[in-house]
Amino acid sequence: MIDPVEITRGDSPVVLGLPHTGTYVPEEVLARLNARGRGLDDTDWHIHQLYDGLLPGATTVRATFHRYVIDANRDPSGVSLYPGQNTTTLVPLTDFEGRDIWDVPPTESDIEARRAAFHAPYHAALEAELQRVNAKHGFAILYDCHSIRGQIPFLFEGVLPDFNTGTNMGATCDPLIEELVVSRCASAEGYTSVLNGRFKGGWTTRHYGRPAEGLHAIQMELAQSTYLTLEAAPWTYDSAKAVRLRAHLKDILESLAAWAPQTGGNS
Repeated sequence: MIDPVEITRGDSPVVLGLPHTGTYVPEEVLARLNARGRGLDDTDWHIHQLYDGLLPGATTVRATFHRYVIDANRDPSGVSLYPGQNTTTLVPLTDFEGRDIWDVPPTESDIEARRAAFHAPYHAALEAELQRVNAKHGFAILYDCHSIRGQIPFLFEGVLPDFNTGTNMGATCDPLIEELVVSRCASAEGYTSVLNGRFKGGWTTRHYGRPAEGLHAIQMELAQSTYLTLEAAPWTYDSAKAVRLRAHLKDILESLAAWAPQTGGNS
């Protein structure tokens, strides 16, 4: 089995979380997925490539396993992030279209084993890096990197904006951090954006966003049309689109790296 988490340590106050770019599925899990599940359609395709090198000195924590094995951005207790709305679970039983992905669904003991083998190591690594950065700078900013297809009727109506910033209604970070990111998204010419729309921040953002402790978290969900040729297999990375988008992402990350609490203490 490959290591469930890849870590690149830097000296910036910014930590990039990458919970959904991994495509590793153990053979015994792959054998239980149906043909639809084996397509791994709900991957945050190429997001690690999109952000690579944008902020020298950023720490990155990347899950190598696929979200169908277990979702690193879900509450390990299984509590829903969006009660009353369609969503996928800790170990998804369906894809984003609401279609079954398993020939042999996971049992409770399967889920517990995967939680210990994959989910827990990823979050232990993320917590450790955030605490290391917090100790160095007096604060840390977790920027959780995501992407999703722009039209998924099972999850949301209409077309998703290009930039979807989530702070759980302002609870997970200093308001100036929220304002900084939102303003840069709004000023990105040719792109649409929203704050705390359909995606308000997953479990990662909500769990680590503890501003009183100097830990600030923000989720960025990008519409995949902003950097893929098509939002469909084979999920081709569009270099021309990506270059344009990366300029705006770089601006966001550099601004976060330059931020500091105004009071001299943790906000």
